[in-house]
Amino acid sequence: MAERTASSDIRVGRTGKPDSAVVRDGLGVGVAVGLSGFAFGVTSAGSGLTVWQTCALSLLVFTGASQFALVGALAAGGNPLTAAAGAFFLGVRNAFYGLRLSQVLALPRAVRPLAAHWVIDETTAVSLAQPGRRAARIGFTVTGVSLYVLWNLTTLLGALGAEAIGDTDAWGLDAAGPAVFLALLAPMLRTGTERLVAGLAVVLGLGLLPVVPAGVPVLVAALAAPAVLYLKGRPRDEEDA
Repeated sequence: MAERTASSDIRVGRTGKPDSAVVRDGLGVGVAVGLSGFAFGVTSAGSGLTVWQTCALSLLVFTGASQFALVGALAAGGNPLTAAAGAFFLGVRNAFYGLRLSQVLALPRAVRPLAAHWVIDETTAVSLAQPGRRAARIGFTVTGVSLYVLWNLTTLLGALGAEAIGDTDAWGLDAAGPAVFLALLAPMLRTGTERLVAGLAVVLGLGLLPVVPAGVPVLVAALAAPAVLYLKGRPRDEEDA
């Protein structure tokens, strides 16, 4: 009976969710988002980066929004330092994800540096959606592995394809990056505050686009979040006073 219970725990976990269901969740997200690496490869090659530079970004940076922000600013003629700054600020959110996941996953110290490379939107979402630590670890691993492998493979294919067809602007592929970025962002806007932040960021970004250097609108648009939170918090502060 003890052996049967232990075997059941391995397949189902103590929370009652089958491991196969967690694997299915992770693979679904990994495959769906991993295919977007093709759009990044095309966008990056169209911005002037070589195939190897494009692949290095996916291998070493591996955070889609930051990668798209970087190559998008470069494609618009922005200063490399400004483009990198915009990408950096978008990537800072992963540090906050890491603080939460460190408690949920409780991974051994030896593997934490490797796992940190996979702390992104998708692995965080899948991990936090699980009912227990075992399921969270499985979800994190499956999502991270499948997404990392597929994203890098499709990045290579996209970069090679863009290099083969030549001028990506002539094919309208320069819009692929922003379109994919919006597709990834839209499902995450669940509350009124999140939609307000996104709307204000769009207004700031598009409004400043004609008058400031490329890459700067992204940095200014980042101020939308603290601005909205400050305005929403003011009435409550005044009532408390």
